[in-house]
Amino acid sequence: MEALLKTILMGIVEGITEFLPVSSTGHLLLTNALIDFDKVMGGEKAAKAFEIIIQFGAILAILFVFPKRFARLAQFKDNQGLAGIRGLWLLLLTCIPAGILGFLLNRKIEDKLMDPSLAPITVAAAFAVGAFWMLAVEWYRPKTKIVGLDSMTWREALLMGVYQCFGLWPGMSRSGSTILGGMMSNIDRKTAAEYSFLAGVPLMFAATVFSLHKHYHDLDLSQWNLLAVGFVVSFFTAWIAVKLFIHFLSRHTLVSFAIYRLLAAAAVAWWMIDWAIVRHGLG
Repeated sequence: MEALLKTILMGIVEGITEFLPVSSTGHLLLTNALIDFDKVMGGEKAAKAFEIIIQFGAILAILFVFPKRFARLAQFKDNQGLAGIRGLWLLLLTCIPAGILGFLLNRKIEDKLMDPSLAPITVAAAFAVGAFWMLAVEWYRPKTKIVGLDSMTWREALLMGVYQCFGLWPGMSRSGSTILGGMMSNIDRKTAAEYSFLAGVPLMFAATVFSLHKHYHDLDLSQWNLLAVGFVVSFFTAWIAVKLFIHFLSRHTLVSFAIYRLLAAAAVAWWMIDWAIVRHGLG
């Protein structure tokens, strides 16, 4: 029962944080450390493979949140706005910068920034940096020129792709970086968020397939029930989270997420200090 509850918790954390500007990678790293999920899955590598599976669930949810938009992308004769060949080209353009950089730096990111001994520090720093970035963008409020997904051009698509690269830093948030990059490129907040979700699907799918190829042999198929539960929980949680987030952005700013990130950074810093005191017998 304990293993099932921890699996459900990991699925919920993935589903909520994957597309919100708070970083799913950062939250999964911290949640794993807090509940010792590596032990549940039988080791660090198996836990990593599990995280890849539940990310698939979150990605699939986006297809169900925007069914009409994906249907338009599949209609190659419709090349108006974000549809058909034009729409696919814009999404590809957004994915190229982070795709190339992620491929080149993947090993270093996993070995350095995602190392269990350093992850809390790097995640806390990213939480704080991302929070101040949000506050700065909301404070200066760049002039909005692009409203609606069908108003996107190659310029905004490429700029959002460049800003998306910051999401490679665990704790920074891919969606958060893309949304902020969109706002800085004169796209309205809600449109930037919706585009970040759509652009995240091909990039995340490619990254997930690549990671699964590396870790598929670490999957413990004897625990298929936990894998299935995590996948389903992540799917439904992401579906609900994205719908609520889009509704939220139509009426509110990102300031509340910035405050949350600052509080999370402070909590992680306090946790690390307390852990260091206990470990070195300073308390």
